[in-house]
Amino acid sequence: MTPQTYKEQDFEEHIVEHLLTSGYHKRHPKDYDKDLCLIPDEVIQFIQATQPKEHEKLQRQYGADTANKLCYRLSQEIRNRGTLHVLRKGIKDRGAKFRLAYYKPASGMNPEHQKLYAQNRFSVVRQLKYSKKTESSLDLTIFLNGLPVITAELKNSLTGQFVEDAVKQYKTDRDPREPLLQFKRCLVHFAVGNEKVFMTTKLEGDKTRFLPFNKDTENPVNPNGHKTAYLWEDILQPDTLLNLINDYLHVHVKTEKFWDETRGVVELAKEVFVFPRYHQLDLVRQLLNTVKKEGVGNNYLIQHSAGSGKSYEIAWLCHQLARFYQKETDKERLFDSIVVVTDRKVLDKQLRDNIKQFEQTPGVVKAVEKGSKELKKALEEGKGIITTTLQKFPVISEAMTNLRGQRFAVILDEAHSSQSGESAKHLKKVLSVNLEEAEEEDRDDFDPEDEIIKEIRTRGRQSHISYFAFTATPKNKTLELFGQKNAEGKPVAFHIYSMRQAIEEGFILDVLEHYTTFNRYFKP
Repeated sequence: MTPQTYKEQDFEEHIVEHLLTSGYHKRHPKDYDKDLCLIPDEVIQFIQATQPKEHEKLQRQYGADTANKLCYRLSQEIRNRGTLHVLRKGIKDRGAKFRLAYYKPASGMNPEHQKLYAQNRFSVVRQLKYSKKTESSLDLTIFLNGLPVITAELKNSLTGQFVEDAVKQYKTDRDPREPLLQFKRCLVHFAVGNEKVFMTTKLEGDKTRFLPFNKDTENPVNPNGHKTAYLWEDILQPDTLLNLINDYLHVHVKTEKFWDETRGVVELAKEVFVFPRYHQLDLVRQLLNTVKKEGVGNNYLIQHSAGSGKSYEIAWLCHQLARFYQKETDKERLFDSIVVVTDRKVLDKQLRDNIKQFEQTPGVVKAVEKGSKELKKALEEGKGIITTTLQKFPVISEAMTNLRGQRFAVILDEAHSSQSGESAKHLKKVLSVNLEEAEEEDRDDFDPEDEIIKEIRTRGRQSHISYFAFTATPKNKTLELFGQKNAEGKPVAFHIYSMRQAIEEGFILDVLEHYTTFNRYFKP
């Protein structure tokens, strides 16, 4: 098809046709209720098919008006709590409780739940006129069981338009005060070109921040079609979307401090809706798939630059490993405990808070803040997720070695970053065999990363422990211990998010951008 004959709707039709072959069904703009921000018919069909008894209970009270009352109640709950909360927690009305989505069970031991999972209804609407004030329409809107979850604006370079035009359209032509476009109503908004994808979870007019959702700074050439085909061939697939909703999407409460002349220091809680960037999702999925094949007892090195969103990556990984089954027929989880180790107390609190906020079942996360006895007890009792500091690593290592009947996943966060100061001094003490030597003045060449590696090597590879090491700049020793061998036999990282990509995507500054040598600067 030549640029002259290619039309904008051809790109749209191509995506929709693929979705329709993947379990979606097509709905028309007229099916959408602008007051409720729902497709009521989809909601009722899903509930009647999956929860007939609860529906009958409500019907005995509302009679012929049940559908209207239920959809109104659902719309109010979404407006007050957000779509993600409703999709995870459901709603209650007159003593009846309804789920609005079913998620894939961690194991295959519950066939009834598997049947309910298969009843989820995905639908797509083209050119949805969402406003009661204007004739504006969205290229694509995706619904799950009648609830809007994704919008997308599509642009194709063959028509002379690019993804930047879609971004501009969201910023200038999409009023964030419209009910459908309000914060937490839809889960994500995609600006899609045939070469790049960007996303946002909050529309704020010109202030809207779009994040890249690409495989690299440039998406690789796709011999079978558009460079961005991974979006509809993978991300928008029903299984992937349900996995994202259940295990990744997150409303993070961020506290910001500012100075007020009358009140002094004021803390303001701000909600941030988190949707994973592509490399974050790719990392966690690749790790889980590899662990499913290899089982326990292997090491993995994640080389992710600053700006990768590492604390989210660790939170997603540890929560999914905590309920991970290697086979669908397994009755027990693969790991008894997930131990998250970080070397900075400030970062430990930030990371721990992040991990805690991802907790959907109370009691899964245990933060060890007191001492070695508390840590040993948590390991012995098989607490789901244990967060602690690098200074306690020798205790962790010894306890796990002795608990050979249990299986552990240890996530090491930047083991080399505290190369000076109190953190390194304390680590030197706890790792030292000769305590008198530990009291001497710190050596300049002391490196916590080396000590951690020495501790792990001393005990040797243990079949009941898997290590996941996160670092931005791995040393050779780190690569040798945690890396995988490539075709040439050299150790390499399992997954890389490079500094180059972080700089080009705008997450860190290029310190060499205005670099001038000393000699050149002072050259007469």
